[in-house]
Amino acid sequence: MAKFGEIISSSSPTLIDFYSEKNEEKSLIHSILRDVAAALGDKAKVIKIDISKNEKLVNALRIKGNPTFIIYKDSEMKWRQSGEQDANTLINLVEQFV
Repeated sequence: MAKFGEIISSSSPTLIDFYSEKNEEKSLIHSILRDVAAALGDKAKVIKIDISKNEKLVNALRIKGNPTFIIYKDSEMKWRQSGEQDANTLINLVEQFV
């Protein structure tokens, strides 16, 4: 993913969900992320990256769990967690870096 450097270099926090389409149907994470994005508005970005379509990036970041959430700001990883998260938790975490 050539644009990854651009994505994480923002001075606003960027929440990235590394997910698999195979598990997407069984998960509520899509609607949770939509709620997170709506709550944060312009204060932060919320991005989804399919792990099966970005294997080099996934390997470089050593992503093992699905989903894995990472918050970046100014090209620096601020927080990382694997496993399902609820909307309020994600919103509160991202707001710490606004």
